[in-house]
Amino acid sequence: MNLSTLKINLRQHAGLNVRLVLPDGDPIPADFHVTEVGHVVKSFIDCGGTVRQLETCLLQTWVAGNDADHRLSAEKFAKILDLAAKVVPADELEVEVEYEPCCVAQYKIEHAAVVGGELRFQLAHKHTDCLAREACGLTPAGAGAGGGCGTSEGACC
Repeated sequence: MNLSTLKINLRQHAGLNVRLVLPDGDPIPADFHVTEVGHVVKSFIDCGGTVRQLETCLLQTWVAGNDADHRLSAEKFAKILDLAAKVVPADELEVEVEYEPCCVAQYKIEHAAVVGGELRFQLAHKHTDCLAREACGLTPAGAGAGGGCGTSEGACC
């Protein structure tokens, strides 16, 4: 989900509390906070030699542990995102959520739905992939199982 779509969902349901749901169906505790909104730029070179750049809007979440009554409303969340316009250059950026259940992990936002009087955002796992499959002698993206460059003939590994 991009930042524009996230903001639209929040504004359409301003009176509801927000809930983030992990890929396994477990929700992040309802008393979570959004502690950072960042513009992340990743510049890299893939295993085939192509220079690439990836930009995202990263939301850091945090559970205080001693603030059980805290709830983040969609209206408050939208206001936090409005403040972030100072550092996030475009609403077209994909949004990722950072959460630390036992180690820090990042998730994509898959979709939004109103469930049980809450605005729920379903999170999805991110996956690694080989971006230079042709150079590595691999099947086209999406045709094989993940796991990177697994051939001895490939130029990347």
